[in-house]
Amino acid sequence: MGKLVLYGIDPSPPVRACLLTLKALNLPFEYKVVNLFAKEHLSEEYLKKNPQHTVPTLEEDGHFIWDSHAIMAYLVSKYGKDDSLYPKDLLKRAVVDQRMYFEAGVLFQGGLRNITAPLFFRNQTQIPQHQIDSIVESYGFLESFLKDNKYMAGDHLTIADFSIVTSVTSLVAFAEIDQSKFPKLSAWLKSLQSLAFYEEANGAGAKQLVAMVKSKNLTIVP
Repeated sequence: MGKLVLYGIDPSPPVRACLLTLKALNLPFEYKVVNLFAKEHLSEEYLKKNPQHTVPTLEEDGHFIWDSHAIMAYLVSKYGKDDSLYPKDLLKRAVVDQRMYFEAGVLFQGGLRNITAPLFFRNQTQIPQHQIDSIVESYGFLESFLKDNKYMAGDHLTIADFSIVTSVTSLVAFAEIDQSKFPKLSAWLKSLQSLAFYEEANGAGAKQLVAMVKSKNLTIVP
């Protein structure tokens, strides 16, 4: 296999999703921190790797892939000992893809990034109540995904779980998960936290992001 290099920063949920996948596959890789707050992602060198200047970016033998979902799918398809994390069966794969699209559009972009980007980069500390309500609503959707399943896309762990858990453990900075309302979601989260590589790949980075949020003087407005 070629040398794998992951560019990212620990508080980033998409970066953590890739770290979870790399750890689950037990792949050797180099991790290079890209400090977004110092605008390292806008450097000429980084733009050559990823003109969209996002994290994560995966490098392998001079080839570059960005977007966490594309990276995770690539890694499992190329290096997985089996296809359990990203099934080859088209119906099962479609469910995994749907869950990841939900994470990308609803949890991350619609929920998390719409709050954190103004908060961290423009110091906008007022958060409309409807954005908090939307986060709680998204927890309800996740609860429904788990109605008949242990994991987000079926009866076994997939990259959809890795994708979703990174956003969920970040969104709790704004809206805690009510175990009485979302028992299946709470149980699912505990099962992910029991993975041997979870804390290193996601837990520590999620705590960093939550601490960054809590350090701000946030105000919820109507």
